Amino acid sequence: MINKTKLVNKVKRLVRRIGLPRWLHHYGPKKYEFLHHAIAYIVKQECKLGYRRVTRLLRWLGLKCPCSSALCTSFNKLPLNIWQKMLSATITKHQNLIAIDGTGMSRPLPSPYYYRRIDKPYPIEIPLKLSIAVDTRTKKILSLRLRARSAHDLRDAKYIIGHLPYTPKKIIADKGYDAEWLHRYCHKLSVEAVIPMRDYGTKTIYRGKSLRRKCKRKFNKRIYHRREMIEAVFSAIKRKFGASVNSVKFSAQRAEMYCRAIAHNIIFCLGDYFERHRNKRKIYIHISKILSL
Repeated sequence: MINKTKLVNKVKRLVRRIGLPRWLHHYGPKKYEFLHHAIAYIVKQECKLGYRRVTRLLRWLGLKCPCSSALCTSFNKLPLNIWQKMLSATITKHQNLIAIDGTGMSRPLPSPYYYRRIDKPYPIEIPLKLSIAVDTRTKKILSLRLRARSAHDLRDAKYIIGHLPYTPKKIIADKGYDAEWLHRYCHKLSVEAVIPMRDYGTKTIYRGKSLRRKCKRKFNKRIYHRREMIEAVFSAIKRKFGASVNSVKFSAQRAEMYCRAIAHNIIFCLGDYFERHRNKRKIYIHISKILSL
């Protein structure tokens, strides 16, 4: 109960910081504010609850919470810019090294029993494509993009970099992001791209002065190995929230991933201090610093 109460207070400060409107609608009864909806969304993902159970839990804690049907309806209709503002508000410090990468997420599938009933020998799965940018020092998610179908990592690179809350000094990525146009896009933003160069054989990829070859000459393996932090973030998200989404509509699936990223940024440091530090005085100092942000 104590951890859930701290999560609620953290979400309250987050919503006040981004300056969103108090109500989600202009007309109708002004009974529940956007704050009450946001708390329910984040607690739902963090505690792996359904709409009815999260409503029941928050009301047991003495908090105002809309009914389950109202939460489900508003969750599908919230615009993307609100989720982006909430995610950017969780970033308090600016770091120099940022890693980008992509992974797959599963959709809700029928049970194996249903597949046997319809004479399907194996489940037919259409995965989602998730691309994120992670701060390699704090392991916080800075920006993300979810696609309804699988695609190459390069297709989301420009979107991810363009929606960062600040401009870093270096961006780290694997060989899947090796492209001349991406190097030139980062150079235009005064950002150094640390990407290993792929071997295309005798095929001519780019004629003229190539930034890919310049990156190869200045390639630093020590900096590149910081890319492992994004794999740790993927593992943490899938172990904590699951490797699949629970929503059916794509708008709700995208909102669900943003809620998971926001919950990860808010609670990641708190959970680490509670699990690893044994000195109570150190726990109190670290938690007081985090909550004062």
